Amino acid sequence: MGLTGSAAAALFVVVFTVDGWLRPGYRPLYHPVSALALGRRGWIQTTNFLVGGAGLLVGAAGLWVDAGLPWVAAAVAVLGLALAASGVWRMDPMRGYPPGTPSSTPEQFTRAHRWHDNVGALLFLGLPVTAVLTAVTGPDGWLRWCSVATALASGLLFARFGIGWEADDARTGLWQRLTIVVGWTWLAVLFAAA
Repeated sequence: MGLTGSAAAALFVVVFTVDGWLRPGYRPLYHPVSALALGRRGWIQTTNFLVGGAGLLVGAAGLWVDAGLPWVAAAVAVLGLALAASGVWRMDPMRGYPPGTPSSTPEQFTRAHRWHDNVGALLFLGLPVTAVLTAVTGPDGWLRWCSVATALASGLLFARFGIGWEADDARTGLWQRLTIVVGWTWLAVLFAAA
């Protein structure tokens, strides 16, 4: 189960990276990953959210059954559910994506967008919390220190992403991607080590 979780974490990052490079009108350094779920090819990122979330759930089961880490498993399961829910509720078109969309941010959002924001916040805030929980309740050694470093890095990067998002910064997508890469790399290592 751990290898399935590791593979799902790695595949999630590979899919949104490659799709972002190949998507016409999409700017990976600026647009968030969730914007890839919009437009004609949006099904690729929607599937990526759903499959990635399912993979985290499988990895969480391994943490519970194989590693005996029920609290960490429960926290990772919440991350998996939030990731899958990000595919169920899409963000609204904005900031120039999909092509033809105004470059501004809408004054009002749809209900789906608000739910997407809520599960996204749960996911990104839950990541450093899960890493801290792993550092406190997990095994001694390198994984504990890796978890502490991940908690700090993912928390700081997510805060920077939030600042960039509110300011409509040209590097908003970069900050989000760095947050995801740090977090999902740690999840892959956690699943493989358990």
